[in-house]
Amino acid sequence: MTHVLVLGAGPTGLTTAMLLAADGHRVTVVERNPDEPHGDAARLWEGWERRGVKQFRMLHMVMPRWRTEMEHELPEVIAELEALGGTRMNLIQFADLPAEAAGARPGDERFDSVAARRPVLEAAVARVASRTEGVTVLRGVHVTALVTASATQSATPRVGGVVTANGQVLHADLVVDASGRNSAVPQMLDAIGDRAPVVEREPNGFAYYSRYFRVPPNDRPSYRGWVLEHHEGLTVGKFACDNDIWAVGLYVSSRDRQLRALHDTDTWQRAVALFPDVAEWAAREPVGGVRAMSGTQGEYRRHVVEGRPVVTGFVAVGDAWATSNPARGAGLSTGVLHAQALRDTLREVGPADAEKLVLRFDELTEARLTPIYRSITSWSRHRLAEIDGDITGEPYETADPSWVIGKALDAAKLRDPDALRALADLAMLHLPAQEVLAAPGLTEKIMTLGANQPRYHAPGPSRAEVLAAIGASRD
Repeated sequence: MTHVLVLGAGPTGLTTAMLLAADGHRVTVVERNPDEPHGDAARLWEGWERRGVKQFRMLHMVMPRWRTEMEHELPEVIAELEALGGTRMNLIQFADLPAEAAGARPGDERFDSVAARRPVLEAAVARVASRTEGVTVLRGVHVTALVTASATQSATPRVGGVVTANGQVLHADLVVDASGRNSAVPQMLDAIGDRAPVVEREPNGFAYYSRYFRVPPNDRPSYRGWVLEHHEGLTVGKFACDNDIWAVGLYVSSRDRQLRALHDTDTWQRAVALFPDVAEWAAREPVGGVRAMSGTQGEYRRHVVEGRPVVTGFVAVGDAWATSNPARGAGLSTGVLHAQALRDTLREVGPADAEKLVLRFDELTEARLTPIYRSITSWSRHRLAEIDGDITGEPYETADPSWVIGKALDAAKLRDPDALRALADLAMLHLPAQEVLAAPGLTEKIMTLGANQPRYHAPGPSRAEVLAAIGASRD
């Protein structure tokens, strides 16, 4: 029996643990935060702390891709989430769409989601993990170092466990870093390795301002447009959560000094009131004030360099491997996909073949996960440049076909049912762009419907009107 040590009891770490345990591995999960998730959704929201998880109470989207994979792999998690008040909805059928795009089709069930605030979702995953045979979760355990296994013929260091803050050594056949975007493990790897991993860093450049509202079913306004709508100088998002809670978010450039005033609740409310698709939502009963986040960084780490592992006995999954723009909501979905990749790797290669295991996991990661990371990073870079152009008054132009087609698709989504589902499949990570756009005639239709539309087509104010409403100077 293989003993796997997972660092981090977030959704990705616990999902990894449960998938591996289902295959007969013995899994120990260590989590630095001592608190366990107790009580109903209200108590979880108010009282559960996950210190170090910056986005824990920020606006959070549950992608249909995550629901699809979890319903297939770990259906008890979805049942637990719904028992806690998670909102099941179909992102196409729920929306109040124009006649050109409205109407259900066979296969639309792939756009079903079970939405929830992050503490509620994490609690559902944690509670199922706590009763999963083969999984042991140790909370309040702070890992300070990695230890190497006994010397082997290979010159590559092999991780054999971890050291905790109280000096205890936890041995394992495989150590999995699932401790998220703020993982301290890279520094621990530097201490034992003689080769550096491949690291790519890209400043995110976005700031996020969100607020939650209570919207009972009998008082629910229309859900018009798409989840994210882009406007001059900012993006607006609207998200279902759990227990009749909804959220509205404004995403801006972190370099936009005029819009930093959005951290103020009254200022935020004045700005949101200008956007007809979300103004009604933000007029309901507020649940707390504005929550702000900025300073996140995109980062990608590859632990195979020039065909050789940096270390063996160790892999990283989810945000501990790569992080991207939180506004795209891909973290949960890529986390479960990465957990599946590790499960599939261990089905092919045992930990005893340490180097082959790391190489095979890297191969699956590059095939399944890295294209998603690069796609989101590219989109974020273009969108940030477009916002910067809105600020300076110099419209952003690029010949990058992925951006050009993406802009046309965004403009066409509410004018044609094929375009709408193409956008949804891309945004919800069901299919890569090359597969979506391979449908006969689809690219031509998208360009015909969307290429000559205004840069911003969703109803809403200009940047000048937003600045005037919040009392910000245009200088």
